[in-house]
Amino acid sequence: MIQYAVRRLLLAIPTLFGVTILVFGMLRMLPGDPAQAMAGVHATQEYVAQVRRQLGLDQPLHIQYGRFMAGLLRGDLGISIRTGLPVSREVWSRLIPTLELTGVSLALATLVGIGVGVVSAVKPYSIFDYVSMTAALIGLSAPVFWLGLMLMLLFSVQLRWLPAAGRGGLANLVLPSVTLAASSVALIARFTRSTMLEVMRQDYVNTARAKGLPQGTVILRHALRNALIPIVTIIGLRFGALLSGAVLTETVFAWPGVGRLIVDSISARDYPVVQGAVLLLALAFVGINLVVDLLYGLVNPRIQYD
Repeated sequence: MIQYAVRRLLLAIPTLFGVTILVFGMLRMLPGDPAQAMAGVHATQEYVAQVRRQLGLDQPLHIQYGRFMAGLLRGDLGISIRTGLPVSREVWSRLIPTLELTGVSLALATLVGIGVGVVSAVKPYSIFDYVSMTAALIGLSAPVFWLGLMLMLLFSVQLRWLPAAGRGGLANLVLPSVTLAASSVALIARFTRSTMLEVMRQDYVNTARAKGLPQGTVILRHALRNALIPIVTIIGLRFGALLSGAVLTETVFAWPGVGRLIVDSISARDYPVVQGAVLLLALAFVGINLVVDLLYGLVNPRIQYD
C-alpha cells in the first residue's frame, strides 16, 4: 500500500504542474492592472510603472512564471500585492475556516445522504421514497448562492433563529454547512438508492435472507457494505465540489475562508494569493482522492494494491 501511495503522489506532480500553468495564464488574461490597483486610482503613470517594476510585472510572462515556480520549489509562494504579507501566511490563516466548513458539510452530506438512500432502497416506491427523491432533485437543481440567500432570509431575517453571516460558534456554522451540503446530500442519496437496489437483487443477499438473518444485518453487513465502494468514490469526488462550492458559500455568508480570499484577491488582481490558494485547493483535492483510493482496501479487503 505504501508503494501505491508513493506512486500516486508522484503521478500527482504533473497534475499540479498543469494547475499552475492554467491558473497563471488565466489570471494574466483578466482585464485590469494590479500595479494600478496597488498604487491607487490617482497615482501618476511614473509611480504605477515603478510599482510594476517592483512586482516584476514588467517582465515577460515566461520569466514571471519561472520566478513563480522557482519560489514554489523553495516553499515560497510570494508576497501578496494587496496586503504585502507572505502568501503562505494569508492562505494558511484562511485554511482552518474552510476545512471546518467543508468537513462539517461533507459529514452532513455523507450521513444524511447514505441514510436517506438506504431507507429509500429498502422501501422503494413508498411515500418516503417519492418525497426524498423529489427533495433530492430540488437540492441538485438549486444554485448554491440562491439557496444560501433563501435560508438566510427565512432563518435569519424572518425567524431570527440563526445568525446571518460571520464565523463564531456552532450557530454560525449551521446555515453555511447546510447550504454547501445540499447538493451533495441529494447526489449521494440518489446514488446510494440506485446502488443499493442493484446490490439487494444479488444472490448473496437473497441467500442471507433465506438463512433467516435479521433485516438490519442483511442491509448493513451484506448489502450496504458491498455497495460502499462506488458510494465512497462519489463522496471523494464531492469533496472537490464542496471546495469549489465553498467559494460562493463563503462569499454569501461572509465566511473568512480560502474561497472568500480567492474572490477578494481576484477583484484586487492579487496574482500571488490566487495562485497560492488555488494550488493549495488542488493539492487538497489530490490528497483526498488518494485517501479515497486507500479506503477501498478497508471497505473491501479483497482489493489488493500492486
